[in-house]
Amino acid sequence: MDKKKFRLLLVDDEEDLREILTFNLAGEGYQVSTAANAEEALKMPLEEYHLLILDVMMPGMSGFKLAEVIRRDKKLTTPIIFLTAKDTENDLLTGFNIGADDYMAKPFSIKELQARVQAVLMRSLQGGLDFEESQIEIGTLLIDLETKQVFVNGEPIDLTKKELEILILLARDPSKVFSREEILDRVWREDVFVMERTIDVHITRIRKKLRGSGVKIINRSGFGYCLVEEEAQ
Repeated sequence: MDKKKFRLLLVDDEEDLREILTFNLAGEGYQVSTAANAEEALKMPLEEYHLLILDVMMPGMSGFKLAEVIRRDKKLTTPIIFLTAKDTENDLLTGFNIGADDYMAKPFSIKELQARVQAVLMRSLQGGLDFEESQIEIGTLLIDLETKQVFVNGEPIDLTKKELEILILLARDPSKVFSREEILDRVWREDVFVMERTIDVHITRIRKKLRGSGVKIINRSGFGYCLVEEEAQ
């Protein structure tokens, strides 16, 4: 996933928190804009953002009310993550009934928020939202994300569902090293009894099928796997 393509809007009345979150999310590569309250956010081009991070407890219009306006009046389906000091069951239900994609109770760690942001964006991509990414092309490798087909030098290659999911994961963020544990979590989300050795077997099969594509999956010893263009090694 190329994080530079994603625009995030953070709406929170706490200036210090806005600065900290902006610094860390921008450090991950995201384009981050901020607003100090809901009223300010509503003056912004909300349809241009890929993810909205909304504080619930703000002076004036609350984050819940802002989300209602975004969903009901502006007809936007943009993913929303709520940030709140309230974590009762009723509050959680309210958030999800409005259309929240995730809900984080304060205090939370920056790493956890970064992981939640990436997870929500990935779900949105898999759900078919338009992020100007219908194909991934590296070397002579072409992945059609809509038809789930893969081509090398214009010729289709056959991949199993899990092989395709691994390849898409690596190709969306080329040169990033993914640990075996991360690949398991992202590709085998619902399969509890999958061993890390399974990753190695699938990678070996994918490597054979990518021959002549101009890209290669390499193993960074002790860290994991990444996809690189052959000439870039």
